[in-house]
Amino acid sequence: MTLKGKLKADLVAAMRAKEAEKLSVLRMLATAIQTKEIALRKGEDVVLSDEQVLEVIAAEVKKRKDSVAAYEAGGRPELAEKEKEEIKILEIYLPAQMSDEELEQIVKAAAAEAGAGANFGAVMGKVMGKVKGRADGNRVSAAVKKLMENK
Repeated sequence: MTLKGKLKADLVAAMRAKEAEKLSVLRMLATAIQTKEIALRKGEDVVLSDEQVLEVIAAEVKKRKDSVAAYEAGGRPELAEKEKEEIKILEIYLPAQMSDEELEQIVKAAAAEAGAGANFGAVMGKVMGKVKGRADGNRVSAAVKKLMENK
């Protein structure tokens, strides 16, 4: 079953179980996926691959993390908590995040592959290609900066 099919099945299950929060998040996600498909459409119907669906889910998680920070800065902890609950539901569909040690090894390998005079952007690009979906961009950026500072 594709990831999109699993999301649809979970949406129906949430509807039957009357899980309002989960249903709301899954409907929002279905809309985000449909919007992405429409954006990619060029005269014919487009169906997103599982990898593209994961990108949409990761983007939605990132939006919510940004909202949490904004709500906490604005003194709205109840709204921040709601966003955190939505993140938990969305993260169920993302692959497991890699450990810091595993990320550090990939960063070191990418830096060696890029060469001694490589800049931050070159190393970052190589690492992001290898960890796609398994590590947040902020974590990758911090690991690359740490390695660059220690050189």
